[in-house]
Amino acid sequence: MRLLHLVPSVDPQGGGVIEGVRRIHEALAAMGHSGDLVSLDSPDAACVSAYPGPVVATGPSVSSYGYNERLLPWLKAHARTYDAVIVNGLWQYVGFAARRALHGSGTPYFVYSHGMLDPWFKRRYPLKHLKKWLYWPWGEYRVLRDASAVVFTCEEERLLARQSFWLYRCREVVGSYGTSTPPRDAQRLSELFLSSYPELRNKRLLLFLGRIHEKKGCDLLIEAFARVASATPEVHLVMAGPGDEALTRQLQSRAQSLGLAGRISWPGMVSGDLKWGAFHACEVFCLPSHQENFGIAVVEAMACSRPVLISDKVNIWREIAEDRAGFVESDTLEGTTALLQRWLAATPTELDAMRAAALRSFEQRFRMEQVASTLVDIIRTHAPHLA
Repeated sequence: MRLLHLVPSVDPQGGGVIEGVRRIHEALAAMGHSGDLVSLDSPDAACVSAYPGPVVATGPSVSSYGYNERLLPWLKAHARTYDAVIVNGLWQYVGFAARRALHGSGTPYFVYSHGMLDPWFKRRYPLKHLKKWLYWPWGEYRVLRDASAVVFTCEEERLLARQSFWLYRCREVVGSYGTSTPPRDAQRLSELFLSSYPELRNKRLLLFLGRIHEKKGCDLLIEAFARVASATPEVHLVMAGPGDEALTRQLQSRAQSLGLAGRISWPGMVSGDLKWGAFHACEVFCLPSHQENFGIAVVEAMACSRPVLISDKVNIWREIAEDRAGFVESDTLEGTTALLQRWLAATPTELDAMRAAALRSFEQRFRMEQVASTLVDIIRTHAPHLA
């Protein structure tokens, strides 16, 4: 098959969506399914030139919605050359344009909502949710209703998606998601990371890697770390990732007031070998998120044989708990503190068992090759002419 992937942006600082799209694109290509990637970015954007592959950048685009004049004509002109189109994400122009160009065209389109129908957003941002309601009936509702299928990455996401808007109808399909097998030269990668941040050497590293964003529970992690820090002087917290500068400064100020300035490192965004080195150098990965559709970084940590400490708002928490690949608690200060305490109380033998379980869970559930195969089956099932 020849597939077209639509994304709002290829900028990795926007979150884990583009990383997942990139990996599934590569896995599909390895299976013999060719494809292209179209984004709303400006052609001269730095993220476009830095992306490791060709991108059809249709921008520049207007506002966070991403409207531009080139995408719709481009889709109408090229849609017939693809067997199917995959739309990634909601609330931006890629979905609206895809429906306008493809509905009734004979080229089916499929949508990954990537957790953007989670009712957490409704509760956390009621005014934004009201604005979305004004757009929903003639915009996103129709995008989902007319898609050949809406692909949810896990059962939890599918169930939560039904709770945001009472006007809701689509062909629901539960697929899967994940990442590619990471580099296996753990010692070299770990040494690369520790050489870059020598103050972290000989520490028990607790790693957060992701966007510094209020939904990620970064404040909970710092407060919980403060509760256990005095009893564990060998533990060091690494807060790696891009994010809002004001929030980062606020978190750093709080860490300083708690006497933790020397116990927390803020390396910013890490990528490539440095990112994999961070996973291999850490003892455990922690994500006490208030809302997480999937959590690519969680699966990346598991792929590096690292136990994961997560909240029950990370939608794959059931799989993690069932596979004993880590610990799960509530997205509260008490819950996050319990995560750290359970990790610190674990024996070396128990930690070794969790490392093995984490890797086994990744191999069985979240390898991108399996994800790509499932997507191909979904497309062929819901677009019978491709069977």
